[in-house]
Amino acid sequence: MYLGIDLGTSEVKGLVIDENHDIVATHSAPLTIQRPHPHWSEQDPQAWWDATNYVIATLREKCAPHWNAIKAIGLSGQMHGAILLDGDNAVIRPAILWNDTRSAAECVELEESASELHAIAGNLAMPGFTAPKLLWVRKHEPENFQRLQTVLLPKDYLRFKMTGKKIADMSDAAGTLWLDVARRDWSDYLLEKCGLARCNMPSLVEGCDASATLDPHVAESWGLNPSVVVAGGGGDNAVSAIGVGAVAPGDAFISLGTSGVMFVVNEAYRPAPQSAVHAFCHVLPNRWHQMSVMLSAASCLQWFCRLVGITEAELLEEVAQLSDEQRASAPQFLPYLSGERTPHNDPDAKGMFHGMTHSTNRALLGYAVIEGVSFGIADGLRVLQESGTHIEQCSLVGGGARSPYWAQLLADILNMPIVTHKGGETGGALGAARLACLATGQSVETVCKKPEIYKIYQATPARQDILQQRYQAFNALYQNDLRLRNK
Repeated sequence: MYLGIDLGTSEVKGLVIDENHDIVATHSAPLTIQRPHPHWSEQDPQAWWDATNYVIATLREKCAPHWNAIKAIGLSGQMHGAILLDGDNAVIRPAILWNDTRSAAECVELEESASELHAIAGNLAMPGFTAPKLLWVRKHEPENFQRLQTVLLPKDYLRFKMTGKKIADMSDAAGTLWLDVARRDWSDYLLEKCGLARCNMPSLVEGCDASATLDPHVAESWGLNPSVVVAGGGGDNAVSAIGVGAVAPGDAFISLGTSGVMFVVNEAYRPAPQSAVHAFCHVLPNRWHQMSVMLSAASCLQWFCRLVGITEAELLEEVAQLSDEQRASAPQFLPYLSGERTPHNDPDAKGMFHGMTHSTNRALLGYAVIEGVSFGIADGLRVLQESGTHIEQCSLVGGGARSPYWAQLLADILNMPIVTHKGGETGGALGAARLACLATGQSVETVCKKPEIYKIYQATPARQDILQQRYQAFNALYQNDLRLRNK
């Protein structure tokens, strides 16, 4: 059997598959985000480890008596987070997360000081990336920067706790702005611009390769053999690609989780930083991928449901009952609750409802939320297409994949087929378990098959005109807000 561990922003999820690659058991543990100041987003790495141990203990019960048959573990994790360790390997401060936007000024400084940034890293400097976070720490917390010995990414902190080894994979490392993405190696030039060197970085492996074995004490605690291999793993979206079988050039998927991502596999390194498109390494060797990333996706729906006191399932049912006429006149929503990346690279962008009247109810506002998030995904598709990338259809994964209504709305707005798969919401954890299989020598062709299709949603031609009009109004709303903020 094989174990996948997915360290997300809102939960740690574990998933076990058997020798036939069928899912045997899953379990998850919730996580919370701390926001002590505007633009800040932090978590305690110890909370990740505690949640992981809880998930492992529960899966052990679910899988008994076959638990000790696990041969390998794969890792998936939220990207870009900065975990700072001192010389004694103690955590110096809370982890600064991917959706933390405090380092906007440091992004400007990095762009100015590192003229080769785009050529080497293939990406714009954005507050979500790891390098600007370290520049912020150096400027605002010099005592913490002086103590710094090692920088780890979130899932690699779990690996360190599991194995005692400081190791990162290419896909996750590509999101730091310290990796030479074409060469798949740390860039001494970019590290030096942040006051760092290779000695502060973990060693690098491919995501599908073995990275280390379990620490004997951890293995004993978990009831596993210390020979259990830990795969290199990867950033959550690249690992989700393995889970949904997106391994060939042109394969694409949309992930509707805390963030919203459109992901497409490339046969070569194809940066497009001018459009705020991300170009990263895949978890498989000699493969890369492009992504458009919006910072708030399904989290917008969660936020609204908390606000009005309703479950997501109940709200989506109410939304589905709306008529076409009601949807056509619904308010509009800008989904920028945490700023935005693609295509705006605007950490100061704000969320907004526009066009409410006395007749506006929560169903109409709920529709506005999922439509606004879907328009954000459409922005990403547009800039990917402008960079020369062609996408014929997209799989849908993440929590949002559970909603047939949302899947159909995406098909209508993007004007392309949207494919859902059985177990599609388990993409990251399933992908991590599949990486565990690859790390034991199994082939990509055997392991990385596309999951069984659940349904294909085709675009509805009759809805195209009104959705296009609303999409244009959505973009105009952001541009008007941007002009007001820049006055």
